[in-house]
Amino acid sequence: MGDKVLSGIRKRSWALLFIIMILGFGSVISRLFYLQLVQGKELSDLAVDQQMSDITVSAKRGSILDRNGNTLASSANVWKVVLAPIYFENDKDRQTVSDGLATILGMNSADIMELAKKSDSYYQTVKRQIESDERGKVLEFIEKISKENPKLGSVIVLEEDYKRYYPYNDFAASVIGFTGSDGQGLSGIEYQYDSYLTGVPGRVVSENDGWGAAMPFEYEQKQEAHDGNSVVLTIDETIQHFLEKHLKQGIIDYQVAEGAVAICMDVNNGEVLGMATENSFDLNNPYELTDENAKAELEKLSGTNKEQRESELLAKQWRNKAISDSYYPGSVFKVITASSALEEGTSKLSNTYFCSGSYVPYEGVQAIACHNHDGHGSQTFAEALCNSCNPAFMMIGKELGYEKFWEYFQSFGFNSQTGIDLPGEGTGLFFQHEGEPEGSMWPTDLAIGSFGQGITVTPIEMVTAVSAVANGGSLIKPYLVKQIVDADGNVVETTEPTVKRQIISNETAREMAEIMEKNATEGTAKNGYVAGYRIAGKTGTSEKIGQSRKPGVEDYIASYCGFAPADDPQIALLVYFDTPTGDAYYGSQVAAPVFAGIMAEICPYLGIEAQYTEDEMKYVSTTADSYLSLNIGEAQQKVRDDGFEPFVTGDGDEVIAQIPDAGSQIPRGGRVVLYTTTDSTKETITVPDLVGYSVAEVNELSAEYNINIIYSGSVDQDSVYSYSQSIESGMLVAPGTVVTVYFGNNDVDDTVM
Repeated sequence: MGDKVLSGIRKRSWALLFIIMILGFGSVISRLFYLQLVQGKELSDLAVDQQMSDITVSAKRGSILDRNGNTLASSANVWKVVLAPIYFENDKDRQTVSDGLATILGMNSADIMELAKKSDSYYQTVKRQIESDERGKVLEFIEKISKENPKLGSVIVLEEDYKRYYPYNDFAASVIGFTGSDGQGLSGIEYQYDSYLTGVPGRVVSENDGWGAAMPFEYEQKQEAHDGNSVVLTIDETIQHFLEKHLKQGIIDYQVAEGAVAICMDVNNGEVLGMATENSFDLNNPYELTDENAKAELEKLSGTNKEQRESELLAKQWRNKAISDSYYPGSVFKVITASSALEEGTSKLSNTYFCSGSYVPYEGVQAIACHNHDGHGSQTFAEALCNSCNPAFMMIGKELGYEKFWEYFQSFGFNSQTGIDLPGEGTGLFFQHEGEPEGSMWPTDLAIGSFGQGITVTPIEMVTAVSAVANGGSLIKPYLVKQIVDADGNVVETTEPTVKRQIISNETAREMAEIMEKNATEGTAKNGYVAGYRIAGKTGTSEKIGQSRKPGVEDYIASYCGFAPADDPQIALLVYFDTPTGDAYYGSQVAAPVFAGIMAEICPYLGIEAQYTEDEMKYVSTTADSYLSLNIGEAQQKVRDDGFEPFVTGDGDEVIAQIPDAGSQIPRGGRVVLYTTTDSTKETITVPDLVGYSVAEVNELSAEYNINIIYSGSVDQDSVYSYSQSIESGMLVAPGTVVTVYFGNNDVDDTVM
């Protein structure tokens, strides 16, 4: 009985075991079936990922160059610090590495420790773009910990990386733009041409062992990175320097509150040779506010208000006023009204216009004043522009009519983007009244629009339109990028000039050039005249309606736009100052002298031949020779033969130094100081205040203080005065030092509305 019971138990046990085995093997087989057929592809990919490491190799961003090959932006070698946490054996080693790197890199040790604890990872980026000095310290640290624990030598890796550098800091900042921490372009050319400048990253794919560590190099495959293309601008570094230098000084001289713009363009092909906006910012540190008033405002705020305001102030700092801001052009726009009227035939050169000091454009409308309250009397078409007479231009606009005014406004490129290759281009606005389509004008609109008020334009629109007048009537698309060049120096793309349309005839353009040249020598634009060069120009003064920094006085924009040479135009230049807050605010007082200063440097630089009048020859500068190593008698005679006056200092027998240096520009009849002893070279003089004087008075002061003067501006005209000097009064300089003095006229152009 007992044996039977035991036998039954055994049978049941074997049966149960058999069932368990069947279920177990069935489950395994089912799982294998599922893993093999259902999840096979996914698990295979995961295995490959686990066995292979894939590291991205940075590509070098292309450079930005000026038209002559000068580097304006480049990517230099820096390094990236990487951890391979999988090699750590314990937390003590992790802490040692974290503390050491934190001290070197200026980081929080806890943040690095968090990366070090990712024990299944072979690649964790600690810090990007470290400089050479930090790299050296990291290498020393690696050497130190390797001696203590050889295994730690593989934990820290330094990889080659790239960082964007701008060698001239704030130079052409709003044009060039800047990049983010990831190397992506965020503004300017950096943004617009990001796809060209950005290279193609490379890859290093290597096989890992069972512990996740990289296998020897024979298991590694490398795909080389391809560097980005370089961008060659139409900008000329030297011309850009001229623009920025004179704008910065103008902002100081005229206490300009809202910045300034200057654009220089080749009128025949649309190439922008220079585009400056001031106040600017440092491209190497773009998130730092440069305006002291903005900084002071921000310091008074806190929390969300501060963050929001800081973003607004930075956006304003980065904004390219040359293409993004619109403004009332003022009397510069009279060039457009006059060109349109001549081309359409509604006005002729023989027409006369009478100005009594004000004009009622339409019955029931309040009289609009001329800047000359006594009136200009009877004047020809050309004289009306040279006088910048608002009443005359209201008459000219009335003759042209609503439809044609709107038609030419559009034809000259206003009210639409120029298409310049920069991000953020804005556009001006034309009259528009509620319930009426754009282009519908009321009588008063036509009256004030004819002299540049009530309509807005952008600086780039304005200089492009005036360039069309200069080049014979063709509206040409402005552009900033001349070529795209690959990493091997091969030209990939070249920009060709784009003529949009013919606006006015060559004859009309020639007539306008003659009138504008007369305006620059005899009219309200004469402060923009440059001795020896045929300048065509027009001033502008416009009110910023509803904006006022002084009680009862509107803010103004002062501008000057012109081209040279008037008989064979090559370049156009617009100068624009937003809200001068000093005593002077007219375009003729503020923008014209700055225009003249810039043109006086650009014209000779471009090789435009000077044609001086007999009176101007007295003030023409020439180049000083070298008189070094000559005995005193020979040196004095050579100085006189060269047309200068010698001035000897010291009691030596031979010239050991001279001021001005050989190759310097010096006025004819100027002084050359010849030094004969070392002690004599230490002599200094104090630069006098040369502002506010006539040419004759400046001559007397220069003789009294033993300095040389280079005269800039309309020095051969009556009633000129000095308004600025290149070296500040009170500075200590060597005798014979050359100081450039800028001259202009006190006449003013038209005030509007």
